[in-house]
Amino acid sequence: MAVSPAGAGTSLPLRPAAPYAAGTAGPGESPWEVGLTVAEFVYPPVIGAARTAFRALDLRIEVEGAHHVPERGGAVLVSNHVSYLDFLFAGLGAWKSARRRTRFMAKDDVFRHRISGPLMRGMRHIPVDRTDGQPAYDAAVRALRAGEVVGVFPEATISRSFTLKKFKTGAARMAADADVPLLPMVLWGTQRLWTKDRPKNLTRRHTPVTIEIGEPIHLTPEDRPVMVTRRLRQAMSELLDRAQRTYPDQPSGPDDTWWLPAHLGGSAPTLEAAEAEDEKESQERAARRAARDAAS
Repeated sequence: MAVSPAGAGTSLPLRPAAPYAAGTAGPGESPWEVGLTVAEFVYPPVIGAARTAFRALDLRIEVEGAHHVPERGGAVLVSNHVSYLDFLFAGLGAWKSARRRTRFMAKDDVFRHRISGPLMRGMRHIPVDRTDGQPAYDAAVRALRAGEVVGVFPEATISRSFTLKKFKTGAARMAADADVPLLPMVLWGTQRLWTKDRPKNLTRRHTPVTIEIGEPIHLTPEDRPVMVTRRLRQAMSELLDRAQRTYPDQPSGPDDTWWLPAHLGGSAPTLEAAEAEDEKESQERAARRAARDAAS
């Protein structure tokens, strides 16, 4: 379970996070990891720039359920994943609702990029090493215990079918470990701007974007992560169904049905076909990685 602006994910470890004393950073930790008292020099300007761009494109953004976003305290924001831009819109949903800054979990490659790296670090997002997820898990739990909102995409990668894929249990385990609620959220319409296997269209105007926020899911000590994850997925499935069926736009013609799921008459691949394509892509990526390792 990882969140990535680039749509790539990883599994997080099963070991609980290390103990954390609120208001302090552990050895070797940077304050941005846990959202302490370092001034927010980067996040507000980035939000402002994004909102300016959205206004210039006249994106018709609708946020439903904004009152569910807690005004204070930690929470795990859990979103579906249909676009490379989802982290922007999910973060905007929490910001518009309660001025909450979301610290997303993202693959560490993004933090090493010369452009995105400084922004990701400045916004105190959390890097995830795909070979060892424990430090990222620990940092996320510390942030939650310090009262931050941490964003995750439990599907790990973009859904080619535009329906919910299988969920990883990391979000539920994280919420239980930090004793904070899960905040379900779904996005719809963002795939029309930039998604997997389609050319990006970042200048597309007047596109409706729906952000649905559900009731927080509060855990008890008796709750098991697998069962909580099932409840979470069911809640998000209902939110997504509503967002899809009430979406104010329809395809302009037969060539424009790609952004609709198959069960709603669209030409997006079925979940089974999408899973097969995901598996093929994963194997090809593993083969390229093995080839690079062998050559080094």
